[in-house]
Amino acid sequence: MREKSKVREWVEAIAIAVVLALIIRTFVVQAFKIPSGSMESTLLVGDHILVNKFIYGTRIPFTDLRIVPLKKPQRGDVVVFIYPVDKKKDFIKRVVGTEGDTVEIINKKVYINGSPFDSPFAVNDDDNVIPGNMEPRDNYGPVTVPEASLFVMGDNRDHSYDSRYWGFVKLKGLKGKAFMIYWSWDKIRHHLRWTRIGSLIH
Repeated sequence: MREKSKVREWVEAIAIAVVLALIIRTFVVQAFKIPSGSMESTLLVGDHILVNKFIYGTRIPFTDLRIVPLKKPQRGDVVVFIYPVDKKKDFIKRVVGTEGDTVEIINKKVYINGSPFDSPFAVNDDDNVIPGNMEPRDNYGPVTVPEASLFVMGDNRDHSYDSRYWGFVKLKGLKGKAFMIYWSWDKIRHHLRWTRIGSLIH
């Protein structure tokens, strides 16, 4: 009987741990891995990040309902969301325009409501300027962000597939706000990026 009790205690402890982990992952914090360079140099390929899932209102599983959000997404927030073109994928980008904003890009320069939007994190490393009638990378808009939507861009502006190409992110598609790098592995050089571990994401 004593052995059975110990086994039962272990099973109960494991079950509780699993339930707590699922609750935390669903409603509080979730881990993601950065697979591409579209957010360089803010986020590098191989960075593992934590995302705050409740700040914008956690979505109740299998519904479009959200628990009351603490705040709305702001310009400059780095967000994880369901990719609108393929809902099986998650993307990470920076918020550039919120609902009602008019976004325009002229020769790589971003304007919000007619004023320059200068992000200290944005990088343009290609001197070539592509006309808007060829592709929207360097010349785009103006467009007005619809209600309950966001316009997002990668920090690596010349190498990011973002709202310029596929449109707006619906607020209901948000997974949360990225806030910390908890692990970073450079698989090309095969080493741990110690200095990035614990870094906050701005």
